[in-house]
Amino acid sequence: MNIETKLTGPEEAYIIKNMLPLYLHDLSGHYGLVEGHLPNRHGIFEDTDEYRTLADQYEVQSVWWDKPGILYPWLIQVNSLPAGFVRIATPPHCAPGVDFFVNDFFLLQPFRGMGIAEKAAVMVFEQYRGEWELFTNPAEKNITGQKFWRKTVSRYTQGNYSERTGETFDGYKLVFRFNNRG
Repeated sequence: MNIETKLTGPEEAYIIKNMLPLYLHDLSGHYGLVEGHLPNRHGIFEDTDEYRTLADQYEVQSVWWDKPGILYPWLIQVNSLPAGFVRIATPPHCAPGVDFFVNDFFLLQPFRGMGIAEKAAVMVFEQYRGEWELFTNPAEKNITGQKFWRKTVSRYTQGNYSERTGETFDGYKLVFRFNNRG
């Protein structure tokens, strides 16, 4: 199985944008009936009714390709097929003291449970050196995600990371931090 991560440009943006509704649907299962993780009145997983169609949502996502050097949209490919994505943000789109923030991480269902996600995460971590942060939902419904990040970050850092639960700019989260400067 050939696993690759590829920083995408505007010409490939549509691939990640096509997977976004699936990612947002997955997140809704981890949060349940929590505002912000429910479809709006038009059936789009967004906080506002402003988005009536997937095309509306699609256009808003262009910001990831409008800020090169600040926002990094990575495509995960398995045997040349799109399998997921990782979106990395840098200041000013992360907390003070953080150089790189895992804003989104998604792997399509058929590719899960085979070590692809961990390998892809490590491949992206290796692209940048500095202070990293990522969040996940601390709720019991997200035990799988919590275990994944705990295992992945622990292995990658050889146990040299911090973990806390608390308030963030995105609500109450399980927060992982590590530094891979060397």
